[in-house]
Amino acid sequence: MSLYGSRAVANGLRTDHPIPGLPFVDDSHIPVEDSSAIEAVGRHPGGETWGRDDLAWPRGEGGWVAYTTDPGRHDLAWIVRWHPGYGRSVILYRDDDAVSAYTGYVDGPLLFRSGGYWWDGSTWYRPSQVIDWPERDYYRRPVPGAATVTAATVLTAAVGRGAVFGIADVDLDAPYDGRWNDDLALWAARRDDLALDRCVISLTAPELAAENLIGPGDLAQVTGIAPSTLRAYISRSEADVPLPQAVIGGRSLWSRPVAEEWAEQRQRNPDAIDAAVSTPGRYGDPVPVGQAELAATLTRSFLARLWDYRPVRGRWALRWRTREHVSDIAAGLGHETASYMLRTYIPTDALATTLEHALLDELAEGQRLHRATSAHGKLRLASPGVTADDPVNYAIAPKVAQMLGWLARHRPSTAAYVITSVTGEAERRLGIPRGVTEHTIGVALDLDGDLGATLDEFLRRVMTPDTQ
Repeated sequence: MSLYGSRAVANGLRTDHPIPGLPFVDDSHIPVEDSSAIEAVGRHPGGETWGRDDLAWPRGEGGWVAYTTDPGRHDLAWIVRWHPGYGRSVILYRDDDAVSAYTGYVDGPLLFRSGGYWWDGSTWYRPSQVIDWPERDYYRRPVPGAATVTAATVLTAAVGRGAVFGIADVDLDAPYDGRWNDDLALWAARRDDLALDRCVISLTAPELAAENLIGPGDLAQVTGIAPSTLRAYISRSEADVPLPQAVIGGRSLWSRPVAEEWAEQRQRNPDAIDAAVSTPGRYGDPVPVGQAELAATLTRSFLARLWDYRPVRGRWALRWRTREHVSDIAAGLGHETASYMLRTYIPTDALATTLEHALLDELAEGQRLHRATSAHGKLRLASPGVTADDPVNYAIAPKVAQMLGWLARHRPSTAAYVITSVTGEAERRLGIPRGVTEHTIGVALDLDGDLGATLDEFLRRVMTPDTQ
């Protein structure tokens, strides 16, 4: 599933699931019943319009999704999501946002509400933010206490006061100022398809109650960034800042769980993983601890050559003949050499691929031995003190664990990629549960990885979080 970051512009009049607060637009010029016909509307030579249709996940069961640039308004695009049991959503987006929004529907959601909360027909989930690297997807986290709000429960207004826009009347720069409940009543009066008690409007949940929402200042505090940094992220569309769950009086508001999960994902990004195994470098910037140690070793070597070796020491001008001056030069040489070696001389990408294969081989062998010992009643008792109630540990050869630990100390984010890739491949190819793989790798790094005090924080940012 892709991160949902698009804002809808309007509801199509033939939608079954209207989005609250958005106007209704006449969609009679779009063939919303046929995905291939929708695609054909936008498929023309010249590149000004586009269209596409796909089966939605799960294939064969989830219906289809299609989109097209509007034939008369090339700055707008229609997305239609149809499911055999839950009807149709017809939504108007800015054309620039259509591809991103479309991808979100292909992966299974029937609809999105409240800044990315989504529904699969039975369960509401929070906006997808925290990446499940082994599965190459996002963790799906249900919303506690969520309840679905249908059209039947909110219809109270008069039909005669509602309005439907034509596509030419859509003004992207002007806020909608209509009476939405009246528009909803007019929409309901013009339809005879899905029953109104099955037409989903939105959701309610304790975390979405107005008193529980937080503003930009609290969002920045939860995430550990400055308010000015958050404002810059939002203005430049950077850092995957989640969509707000509500906008009241022009002020964006977020649910606290969404804020916390954005902060959680930021802690699991490659840069944050690097920071977990880093120390201040010569110039104050964080560098991986392995690189810092290599720089220190080279500094001592350069200092011995430049200062302690008398034939060289005598070459220094009188005013620079102090250990402090030469030590400073040696430190600079050590820092630059360590950085250069790790960037260009040591093939860390090739090492990562080699480690992936080595770890998968170790896990396959561990699985074979585990099955063999289980069959003979000797379950995991090869190590002293291990009982049948302990977590399964397939055991990684010390030299392989040492190499993974070296990579984690020198290129933490690369090591994180290796671990998550191996975890996913072991589950897909060998049927090894991710908990077994993660426990096995964690034990191996603890025993032979030489990560010291940084190990726990590194694993916290790499392994599956306690709350998926």
